[in-house]
Amino acid sequence: MPGGLIGTVLLLVLVVVVVAILLRSVRVIRQQQVGVVERLGKFKRTLDPGPHLLVPLLDTVRYTMDMREAVVPFPPQGVITEDNLMVSIDSVIYYQVVDPVRAAYEAQNYIQAIEQLTMTTLRNIIGGLDLEQTLTSREEINQKLRTVLDEATGKWGIKVNRVELRSIEPPATIRDAMEKGARAERDKRAAILLADGQRQSQILSASGDREASILRAQGERESAVLRAQADRQASMLRAEGEAQAITTTFNAIHAGKPTQALLSYQYLRMLPNLARGESNKMWIVPSELNDALKGLGALAGASVAKPAADEPDPSEFSAPQPVDVFAEIEAQKKVDEESSAASVEQAIAEAEALEGRRVARLQTSQAGNALTSGSQPQPQPQPQAAEPAPEVNQAPDVRPE
Repeated sequence: MPGGLIGTVLLLVLVVVVVAILLRSVRVIRQQQVGVVERLGKFKRTLDPGPHLLVPLLDTVRYTMDMREAVVPFPPQGVITEDNLMVSIDSVIYYQVVDPVRAAYEAQNYIQAIEQLTMTTLRNIIGGLDLEQTLTSREEINQKLRTVLDEATGKWGIKVNRVELRSIEPPATIRDAMEKGARAERDKRAAILLADGQRQSQILSASGDREASILRAQGERESAVLRAQADRQASMLRAEGEAQAITTTFNAIHAGKPTQALLSYQYLRMLPNLARGESNKMWIVPSELNDALKGLGALAGASVAKPAADEPDPSEFSAPQPVDVFAEIEAQKKVDEESSAASVEQAIAEAEALEGRRVARLQTSQAGNALTSGSQPQPQPQPQAAEPAPEVNQAPDVRPE
C-alpha cells in the first residue's frame, strides 16, 4: 500500500508538470500586438496575433509590442529664447512602432529616449527664435521637431507621426507686460473705433441737418409762393367783387336818379355810426349837416305841394335802367381834354401878350436914351415870336378790364 500510494502521488505530480509545461508552450497574441520570441536568450521569431505553440523550456516570449499609435505627454520644460527669456513648453508626441524587433533591441527605453531627444531638439529650435516668434510659430516648430525626431527614431523601428506644443508659458513679468500691451492695443482700437463712430455720427447728423434745412427752406419758399399766389388771387377776386359792387351801385344810383332829399336822409342816418366808438370823447357836428337839414326841409315842403304833371310820382317804383359806365368815362375824358386844350391856348395867348408888352417897354427906353444923347436912333429889335408852350401830357386812356 505505501508503495502504490507513492506511485500515485508521483504520477499526479508528473501530470501536473506536463499540464503546466503544455500551458506555457501555448501562447495567444492579441490583435494589434506582436510577440518577440527568444530561444535560449537569442531572438528566434515574432508572433502575430492568434494562438501559437512554443517549444517548452526553450522558447520564451520576451517582449509584447503594441503596434497601435501611442500618445506620450512630456512634462513642461524650461527653454531659453534668443532674447534670453525663459519659457516653459509642454509638448505631446504621437508615435507608432513599425518594427517590433528594432524597438525591442535597438533602444533600451525608447520612450525616455524620445523624451530626451524632444527636449534637446526644442532647445535648439527655440534658441534661434525670440519670444514673439516662439509664440506665433507653433506650426513651424512642430514641423521642425517632427522632422528631427522622425530621423532619429527611424533606426529604433518607431515613427513619429505628429508633435504638438500644448502650451508655451513666458515668465510672469513678460505675461504682465504682454497683457498690458494687448490691453493698450485693444484700448487704442476701441478709441479709434469710437472716434470713427462719433465722426460718422457727426457727419451723418450734419448731413441730415443740412438736408433738413434745405427741405425746410424749400418748403417755406413754396409755402410763401403759394401764399403770395393765394393773396394775389384773393386780391384780384376782391378787386373784381368791389368793381362789380361799385358798378352795380353806380348803375343803381344813376338808374334810380336819387334826389337831394334822399341823399340828405341817408346822410342823417349815418350820423349815429360816426359818433359810435369807445374812443370817441368829443363829437364835432359837420358843416354838411345844415345842407342836409335844408334838403329835408325842402323835401317836407315839396311833399305838401302837389306834384307837377311832368314830374314822376315818387310812390310809383320804376326799375333802374342800366348805365354804360365806360361811355360816361369816355365822355368825361373828352370834356377834360377840351378843357386842357382851352387852358393851353389861354396860356399861349397870355405869354404872347406879356412878350409884346416887354418889347414895347424896351423900345420906349431906347428912344428916350437916343434923345438924351443926341445920337442917331439905333435900329429897333424885331419882336420875336413867343415860343409855343410845351404840350400837356394827357392821361392815358385806362379802361378797366
